[in-house]
Amino acid sequence: MRGTSQASRDAVLKAFEPVASASGADGMKLGRELFVVVDALDGSGSLRRALTDPARDADAKSALVKHLFGGLDSRVVDVVGDFAGHRWSEDVDLAVAVEDAGTEAMLASAQHAGHIDTVEDELFQVQRLLEGERDLLVALSNRSVSREVRLELLEGVLKGRMDQVTQALLHRAVEKVRGQRLITTIKSLVQAAATRRGRLLASVVSAVELSAAQRARLVSILTSAYGREIQLNVAVDPEVLGGIKVQVGTEAVDGTVLARLDEARRRLVS
Repeated sequence: MRGTSQASRDAVLKAFEPVASASGADGMKLGRELFVVVDALDGSGSLRRALTDPARDADAKSALVKHLFGGLDSRVVDVVGDFAGHRWSEDVDLAVAVEDAGTEAMLASAQHAGHIDTVEDELFQVQRLLEGERDLLVALSNRSVSREVRLELLEGVLKGRMDQVTQALLHRAVEKVRGQRLITTIKSLVQAAATRRGRLLASVVSAVELSAAQRARLVSILTSAYGREIQLNVAVDPEVLGGIKVQVGTEAVDGTVLARLDEARRRLVS
């Protein structure tokens, strides 16, 4: 999503954020109802075009939203109407943006319950599991296999031991792979959880397990470098060359860069 669609998505989600935060435990309900809207949009090209037609009056589009989805929570109707009132480069971008709102509502419920860190960690652990189990990843991503079979396979992985928000988001990811790989969708969920906590996500792959002191030092280096609080997600892979790989957002940071940053930080404080 780029340009006009990205700007519209960001503007509506910014306005929706305090609504999601104030929803408390209702965030799960809002998320599920927003996903209902997404499914309706995915299933009807004519509906997407009607709600994204730039020649159509915003009030008329809002009235259509109320007519079709008036039985849902008023907060859901309001945010979908807000989305429809903005401009979109492609009609499919509207469904993607509403999906993002549903994700944010569910993450807000986890934050309200004090579980957002747990959800982020669980999502990351599933990401690492699937990255190491290619056959499982392919099976969960195979759209020629029925939804029921894929979800049953996912349940065999989760074993009912994860937070309800984690399970709901992963169920959704397996159900609706929106034009991207499943692993990419899960990574975006991890990123969304970190952002919800106000942290910059740093994904680390190390040849050996990092000690608590090494983790603290790495967080200190990255916090100094980026000027923001860092959420460190660490995975172990013995095949990592050079001992460690670090990804901050879309930026890869190699070990030599980290060494230079650490040296500069120590010089500044000495």
